[in-house]
Amino acid sequence: IAEYKPKLLVLLDQAESPLYELQFEMRQLFPDCPIEVVMGDIRNKERMERLLETFRPSWVFHAAAYKHVPMMEDNPSEAVLTNVKGTKHLVDLAQQYSVFKFVMISTDKAVNPTNVMGASKRIAEIIAQYSNQHGKTQFITTRFGNVLGSNGSVIPLFKRQIEQGGPITVTDERVTRFFMTIPEACQLVLEAGVMGNGGEIFVFDMGESVKIIDLAKNMIRLSGLELGKDIEIQFTGLRPGEKLYEELLNAAE
Repeated sequence: IAEYKPKLLVLLDQAESPLYELQFEMRQLFPDCPIEVVMGDIRNKERMERLLETFRPSWVFHAAAYKHVPMMEDNPSEAVLTNVKGTKHLVDLAQQYSVFKFVMISTDKAVNPTNVMGASKRIAEIIAQYSNQHGKTQFITTRFGNVLGSNGSVIPLFKRQIEQGGPITVTDERVTRFFMTIPEACQLVLEAGVMGNGGEIFVFDMGESVKIIDLAKNMIRLSGLELGKDIEIQFTGLRPGEKLYEELLNAAE
């Protein structure tokens, strides 16, 4: 976004250390881009109202969510409070303060959800789509799979396990996932925001899904190690709410 020279970029997060690092990075890479750094939680409607009232943003990119599937199975109320209620706060306020476009980041796990996290994100999608018909704000949803190197991504986990000498843990040898890189994800979110006129769900073409077991084997090989000799792969069984494979579209959509 900074490369497109916005009048002002407001950075909102409830995690202070990542926000501090982002502020530091922005000042190094984009010293001429005006930024405001705001600590706050989307669950706090009063805080969010003050934010929109003060800055009157034209665009809102809503990426705040709990996304760890097994963690949300154990803490369903947190998934609902952030992913559903937090989204509702932002959607309502975007309309109240005449935001031009509202781009929501969703997930392939919202399709035929088998877990609390996916269900909470599907509800968030429905809230945004429904609201599109009831005001001037254009609500656009983007749906994609796993982003390589993002928080909770499997690759840093495998890397750490390889460094520790193994074993590498894989839930099931049949598990497949869609992957994309951080630059691809960011570019597609921006493109969807520009292309969308409101009410759409953009599903990104992420190519073929990848077998997690193949990913693990390749990482072992690229580390100069030999499977079965230097390091082992251990199967741990599917975790609560986890699918063998992700879907990008519900047949009824």
